[in-house]
Amino acid sequence: MSLLQLRAVRRRFMLGETAIDALHGISLDIRAGEFLAVWGPSGSGKSTLMNLIGLLDAPTSGEIFFAGQDTRQLNDDALTAFRAQQIGFVFQSFNLVPVLSALENVMLPLQIRGVGEAEAKARAAQVLAEVGLEKFTASRPDKLSGGQRQRVAIARTLVVSPKLVIADEPTANLDSDNSQMIVELMREMNRAKGVTFVFTTHDPRLLQHVDRKILLRDGDIQSDEVMA
Repeated sequence: MSLLQLRAVRRRFMLGETAIDALHGISLDIRAGEFLAVWGPSGSGKSTLMNLIGLLDAPTSGEIFFAGQDTRQLNDDALTAFRAQQIGFVFQSFNLVPVLSALENVMLPLQIRGVGEAEAKARAAQVLAEVGLEKFTASRPDKLSGGQRQRVAIARTLVVSPKLVIADEPTANLDSDNSQMIVELMREMNRAKGVTFVFTTHDPRLLQHVDRKILLRDGDIQSDEVMA
């Protein structure tokens, strides 16, 4: 079943009086439960595509359907609410709150939604245990390694049970061992929770873990390969 459908999606930016076409009519179906990588060189349009898939930007032309919803029909407030309910994001810079502990960082999105402190703490502790950080709940980000901080960020994303997780270059600030560990963790969470993951990378070594890999170059899909 398709979770996300892009139909002839284009994205154009204006640089002064010059039009820059970042994506050239992309059509793409992403199925529920997939673990998919978009890879390619810098400047290929990966981040632009992720912003469209994550409903952070609107296409210049084309259609995007999420769980059957035509996203063009949503105004800004409805789109913000829809995105908050359906989509989680993992960033290469982690985006953790430095003065909060790992547990408090993971609790934060629940508390923003009005979940009581006791329930938020219990759910956050459970997800931190699932990502292997049960011994680090009281640690602040500056006391954690890069790989551990990214695990906290993944836990914070998963605690609200999104249908889709988007990770734009989630291993860019990590060494090779931690990069492999983070991709393996995302894969474990994909299988255990059935959450759809789409992540970008320029590192072909990480592609061995995916169900499907899409090569993007100069704003076009060059290949779309389902892995055996």
